[in-house]
Amino acid sequence: MERREFIASLVAGGCAGMCVDLTLFPLDTIKTRLQSQQGFYKAGGFRGIYAGVPSAAVGSFPNAAAFFVTYESIKSLLGAATAPPMAPVTHMLAASLGEIVACLIRVPTEVVKQRTQACPSSNTYQVLLATLREEGFRGLYRGYGSTVLRESGQKTIAGPHVLPISADGLARNAERQS
Repeated sequence: MERREFIASLVAGGCAGMCVDLTLFPLDTIKTRLQSQQGFYKAGGFRGIYAGVPSAAVGSFPNAAAFFVTYESIKSLLGAATAPPMAPVTHMLAASLGEIVACLIRVPTEVVKQRTQACPSSNTYQVLLATLREEGFRGLYRGYGSTVLRESGQKTIAGPHVLPISADGLARNAERQS
């Protein structure tokens, strides 16, 4: 992968991820509170709908950037060594590896974000400290395995269809800019 492609993947992926995450944040908060053991209203109802947004904002850009950089790098490495009929497999593998890397960033931010959403009387920093104090560093990665399985499964199915379109669009856009 050339430096220009790397930077395009990094910036475009990060910006896209951040826009999506911050735009849909209130819906995510409602979903989290509906799933809360306390019940929707005790978990905060519609109050503090942006509780946990700092965690999402901090993790969103690097999470999406890590996915797209890994995806494009693996695709680049494997694409040159595989025959055209194997292109879908290349996209699937690249997307799965991209998710494994992205989840290293996504899962800790999601743990803190969801706990803050379910307990809006606490702020993001308090939830982070409480998690580290009570569960240690491993507490931030609670659910890592299941998240990787879910996300890589989704990307494996959608990847060969959706990701090539977005990656090609990024490349064409980068070429037009130069």
